Amino acid sequence: MTVRDVLSGVRLKRPMPAQIDHCEVAGLEYDSRKVGRGFLFFAFPGAKVDGRMFAAQAMERGAIGVVSELEPPQGFTGPWIQVEHGRKALAKAARTFYGAPDERIGVTGVTGTNGKTTTSYLIDSVLRAAGRTTALIGTIEYHLAGRKMAAANTTPESLDLFRIFHELVNVGGQNATMEASSHGLALGRVYGIRFHTSVFTNLTRDHLDFHGTMEDYFAAKRLLFAPEDAPPPAWSVLNADDEYARRIDPPPGVRRLWYGFGADAEYRAEEVAFSFDGLRFRLNARGERYEILSPLLGRHNVYNILAAICTGITYDIDMPTISKGIAACRSVPGRFERVDLGQPFLVVVDYAHTDDALRNLIAVARALKPKRVITVFGCGGDRDRAKRPLMGMAAAENSDFVVLTSDNPRSEDPLDIINDALVGLRRFDTPHVVEPDRAKAIRIAIQNAERGDIVLIAGKGHEPYQIFKNQTVHFDDREAAAEVLRGFGYGG
Repeated sequence: MTVRDVLSGVRLKRPMPAQIDHCEVAGLEYDSRKVGRGFLFFAFPGAKVDGRMFAAQAMERGAIGVVSELEPPQGFTGPWIQVEHGRKALAKAARTFYGAPDERIGVTGVTGTNGKTTTSYLIDSVLRAAGRTTALIGTIEYHLAGRKMAAANTTPESLDLFRIFHELVNVGGQNATMEASSHGLALGRVYGIRFHTSVFTNLTRDHLDFHGTMEDYFAAKRLLFAPEDAPPPAWSVLNADDEYARRIDPPPGVRRLWYGFGADAEYRAEEVAFSFDGLRFRLNARGERYEILSPLLGRHNVYNILAAICTGITYDIDMPTISKGIAACRSVPGRFERVDLGQPFLVVVDYAHTDDALRNLIAVARALKPKRVITVFGCGGDRDRAKRPLMGMAAAENSDFVVLTSDNPRSEDPLDIINDALVGLRRFDTPHVVEPDRAKAIRIAIQNAERGDIVLIAGKGHEPYQIFKNQTVHFDDREAAAEVLRGFGYGG
């Protein structure tokens, strides 16, 4: 495939350099360290690094040319292909280069503020219960036909997505389920992908440091249902209880399924019951009723399960198989994940890092009727400052004791972040302690726990690191909690 073939659908700012017009393309890459002979290198402008800085390095490694939306850097003499939009150009080129693999599999995109990861895991479990070979792409890790890979981003670059789709096709796979983050949608990482099913979980305040306003945040999410340069999804699965979902108006021809608790939801949960072993409810599916069992906990997971059920229906999977897949999804890393060394109280690690997610997490704990709820949380640095007092309020409102600590402070002073959260926390009389050292904060929480209590360690979930101004260090809430518990004599 020649350069002209690969870039046939890409809008150019100026004519393509004649010397590479008919050159054969061996590969595409946006990381100069991975460039090989005969590759096209895509140079993106980034928040911290400008990809053009590595154009010369890419040429030295054998690239036949550089594709960018910007002018070449001073002194660069190689073939330079200037396009209207770099990431959109990469998406179109990758789809062409890999033979449009998204047309040969069923691609499901899941978007929303909370619940994307759990919903994706549930959908993948349903698909596998139906005997499908699948890929799963999201925050925690990527799965491909049973093989696990580290996740670089919640939503990878389009080139990585099309590579995964291509490999899935090559091994005889049928379905890929992916989290579609607002960043990924806004930046064009899913540009041009043909989705079979698009799922909307909910929308609450988050990522306003990137989007600016809730309307812009919502506009990014809506791109999954009305894409700019791809056919709309065949199906839209929407949360009938979410005000933003109600504003999504897919193009004509898109079939919609509504889920929720309300009477107007086509697929709704009734007679919901919770226990330490999980949850159960009766599914009212357009008048037909089915018993649903899941080892997951909490009202918010009922929504996630309903979304997965509806997605299974869009792929013509029968209800007994869907129910089997739901029951088989026993846990999701870092989502209400228990740390159990035999202690007489529950210790839970969860990814909740918005005020809505934190409120949901505490509600799940309350539903288990503990003696007390002890909550450890922090707020991320270099992110939306306005949500910090809201998180403080969410933690204090329904907890019996709060330990306020650091999350990923990044370039900010941890104490500045903590002071922002304290503004909301102090609106309640909830006893609290401030401890910037996260390991010490976890120790304080567990040290104060008594029989029948629940200790919630919120914010980082599955993440095995902590990001500071000048370094990233290994830190895993689950490991830290287990170490404290062993120090108190639990676990043998």
